[in-house]
Amino acid sequence: MPTTRTELHRPDGSPVRVLVVDDEAPLSELLSMALRYEGWQVRSARDGAGAVRAARDFRPDAVVLDVMLPDMDGLSVLGRLRADDAGVPVLFLTAKDAVEDRIAGLTAGGDDYVTKPFSLEEVVARLRGLIRRSGGAGPRASGSRLAVGDLVLDEDSHEVSRDGRHIHLTATEFELLRFLMRNPRRVLSKAQILDRVWSYDFGGQANVVELYVSYLRKKIDAGRSPMIHTRRGAGYLIKPGE
Repeated sequence: MPTTRTELHRPDGSPVRVLVVDDEAPLSELLSMALRYEGWQVRSARDGAGAVRAARDFRPDAVVLDVMLPDMDGLSVLGRLRADDAGVPVLFLTAKDAVEDRIAGLTAGGDDYVTKPFSLEEVVARLRGLIRRSGGAGPRASGSRLAVGDLVLDEDSHEVSRDGRHIHLTATEFELLRFLMRNPRRVLSKAQILDRVWSYDFGGQANVVELYVSYLRKKIDAGRSPMIHTRRGAGYLIKPGE
């Protein structure tokens, strides 16, 4: 169990809120206890329908969501949660060998995942990173806007626009784009991106970087002059569209 408490809190000073969704009662209770030890408020749900109801009432800053639930799969739950709150970060719990579940979860818009069995310290660390990246808790940096060509990112409001048109990004997509825009015209390797954006290496599965770069391209470059470029064997960079 974690030995120190995080200082994360909501902008109004109240504790961070986390919703834990898992039908295994012992696991859910243990995880909830670890998160409360961090000083966070925790609510739990045992199935998808309960998760949707709890999220609407509790308004969590992050959700821990098991992929396998008795009434519906986690991906369906994710869709309903995002329909109510498009920006809430979601950490998936998956079976150790279920690579398809992990990729499906990320493809569906999940922000991260941990595999069972997992350490409580790892879950807390992942959640802390997700909540900070979402801008929903903790100290916020002073006003800062990043601009590369006609692409603008506001680090305070977490708003992104290109040529004046708003672009919605998930918390992880936002952090990836911010890292690229803080280093315009500089090639960033997959290892650098994993370390900066995720703060760990996905057990060597660097293809998660390719996945999220593809998400950004669809949102940033679709129908426009491309800004995100691949340098084969080296990494990725962003530069003004030509």
